[in-house]
Amino acid sequence: MGDSDPAANGPVRHIPVLLSEVVEALRPRDGGRYLDGTFGAGGYTRAILDAADTKVLALDRDPTAIRGGADLVSAARGRLTLVEGRFSELEEVSQAQGFAPLDGVVFDIGVSSMQFDEIDRGFSFRGDGPLDMRMEGRGPSAADIVNEADEETLADILYFYGEERAARRIARAIVHDRRLAPFTSTKPLAEMIARVAPARPTDIHPATKSFQALRIAVNDELGQLLDGLAAAERVLAEGGRLVVVTFHSLEDRIVKQFLAERSGRGETGSRRLPGEPAPAQTSFICEGRQPIAPTRAEIEANPRARSAKLRHATRTAAAPMPPGDKLMRLARLPARDKGRA
Repeated sequence: MGDSDPAANGPVRHIPVLLSEVVEALRPRDGGRYLDGTFGAGGYTRAILDAADTKVLALDRDPTAIRGGADLVSAARGRLTLVEGRFSELEEVSQAQGFAPLDGVVFDIGVSSMQFDEIDRGFSFRGDGPLDMRMEGRGPSAADIVNEADEETLADILYFYGEERAARRIARAIVHDRRLAPFTSTKPLAEMIARVAPARPTDIHPATKSFQALRIAVNDELGQLLDGLAAAERVLAEGGRLVVVTFHSLEDRIVKQFLAERSGRGETGSRRLPGEPAPAQTSFICEGRQPIAPTRAEIEANPRARSAKLRHATRTAAAPMPPGDKLMRLARLPARDKGRA
């Protein structure tokens, strides 16, 4: 999610975003146990292993990433365990591996540039690949949603997950055109969207937001994020660190609200003075000015970092809390709004 138009641009070498800031927020220590919930190309995992004599349990739902991490597992000499699985399942996986409680959890939310580069995965429309978008290669694909969902559901997906203002117009055109021929590849869908909802020359490609929305829906990315945050809360030891890097306002909104609920600040709650203890019932303490953004130098060196935001918190001894109604609404499609365009 880091590029302004990653689905349309050419290949981008994967560079871990906010790497030094992530390590500083995570505070790895000798003997500590850390979980990287989004292994990807292994950038964060490698940095955690290098920072101290730690052990790392890394997860990724993409089997391609797991295969690509074999060399790092070997080089780590028993300090790294790599497991195929969703980070929403981190509680079960860490317990099964005898790895809980944890001293730190890090998430890098979104899709990696490596996944966008693989045309046959269907995340990008810079080539004509299958309309897939499944990170795990299982379950309903983007083509299934596009060709089977009703017009109202399609409009909801495009509007909520893609913040696409022309959601109803695009959904109506999808339903019309699929009667003539189903959408099976990325290029015809992108071309149709550009035809019915053209952008100004200076804008991103007209299909960018729709492709983002379909990808989020296919992989339940917002629901997985909320479940992963709640799971991290349950397995972090007192003093354990939670570090999350997001690339989109929808993701950051969930992380921000989750930590606001857990730190007792809420939407309008005030900041505590330095050293002032959190209320006894809060399960996290948030410190310092947040979110942390990349430096200008990092953005110039790695354009993917442009929209990145880092939030972090320290686990207290308080019991885990169930997600509030507002969080649940942020992670699910809302009630239909007849006012959408």
